[in-house]
Amino acid sequence: ADKYNLIACAVGHHIRESRWLRDPQYLDQILHTWYRGNEGGAMKKMNKFSSWNPSAVYDRYLVDLDQDYMLDLYKDLDAEYKRWESTNRLPNGLYWQGDVQDGMEESISGGRKKQYARPTINSYMYGNAVALSKMAAMKGDEAASKLYAAKADTLKQLVETRLWNEKQQFFETRRPDSLANVREAIGYIPWYFNLPNNNQKKYEVAWLQLTDEQGFSAPFGLTTAERRHPEFRTHGVGRCEWDGAVWPFATSQTLTGLANYLNSTDTPVVTDSVFFRQMELYVESQYRRGRPYIGEYLDEVNGQWLMGDRERSRYYNHSTFNDLMITGIVGLRPRADRTLEINPLIPEGKWDWFCLDNVSYHGHNLTIVWDKDGSRYHLGKGLRVLVDGKEVGHADSLTRLVCPDVL
Repeated sequence: ADKYNLIACAVGHHIRESRWLRDPQYLDQILHTWYRGNEGGAMKKMNKFSSWNPSAVYDRYLVDLDQDYMLDLYKDLDAEYKRWESTNRLPNGLYWQGDVQDGMEESISGGRKKQYARPTINSYMYGNAVALSKMAAMKGDEAASKLYAAKADTLKQLVETRLWNEKQQFFETRRPDSLANVREAIGYIPWYFNLPNNNQKKYEVAWLQLTDEQGFSAPFGLTTAERRHPEFRTHGVGRCEWDGAVWPFATSQTLTGLANYLNSTDTPVVTDSVFFRQMELYVESQYRRGRPYIGEYLDEVNGQWLMGDRERSRYYNHSTFNDLMITGIVGLRPRADRTLEINPLIPEGKWDWFCLDNVSYHGHNLTIVWDKDGSRYHLGKGLRVLVDGKEVGHADSLTRLVCPDVL
């Protein structure tokens, strides 16, 4: 832990979750603490964990459009990217990381001191480069924008060619001599950043493992390693093992990636029913003794929180929930233009009604209402979107709804 007992591991989650707060001061201060809280510089232990912060900061901009705040942070985010380039880039252009520095120790594929090319840090650096390219363009720095775009293109090609296991049909960790030959939840992280989007037909087969009980599907959620692997859950309990137990940190990443995938193709190999069911399990698992609770990680079969009542595990802030509900279940897809895009990931017949109200987005208040027969909210049947109380879009069914130039 750093000063103030801060840990940098889940800052990307904190940004994605906090971007929906109506009052921006909390996230503003969190970011300023991390990047300028050490005599004007970054916190000393910020480099102890992998980071997708630049990407998350840009994702925050897509919600609040506060360009001034984001661009004021650009030099700090740029410095962070260059630091990772100087310390963790391999000769082949990929990035290495120990699994503990990913916050994912005791994994099957890695090790606490193993400098392997993992889907985590390489996807993070891709997403960060894409975000920094966009920020640089907004600053008017065309050279930096092109440079970061080139870095992103290079990493995309490297991830797709060097981390894809053709035999396993999955993105995996690469060791010096070979791929790790184990499917782990980190293999879905490329989709968190939309990395494979223009080549879905080759890579989307990986998503079939979500519904396979020998893959990642378990009674209490998505496992962090495939259940068929002989080393699944063999590292013991109580040392933050990532060899199979369910981690909300990972579930947040996987479900964000799944929502991105489902929004990028009209013919997915899995449907919104998979996303919806996993969100149900995510909600159901976050209880202890009948009360809302979230800890570090849990048993995939019985749902028991594995650190029990240990103080360090209580109410662990290492995942997202609001972000998954807003961008996934309700389906508000943040974007930089004046178009509203809504795509609820709710299977037909599951919910007869819902209302997401008073969401601050692009300086407006949004209301998204689904009322199957019109009897719940008395606004009429179907899916409706209101901006500052005025209806701007309507569909008869739960479907993608695009409302151009309404903001």
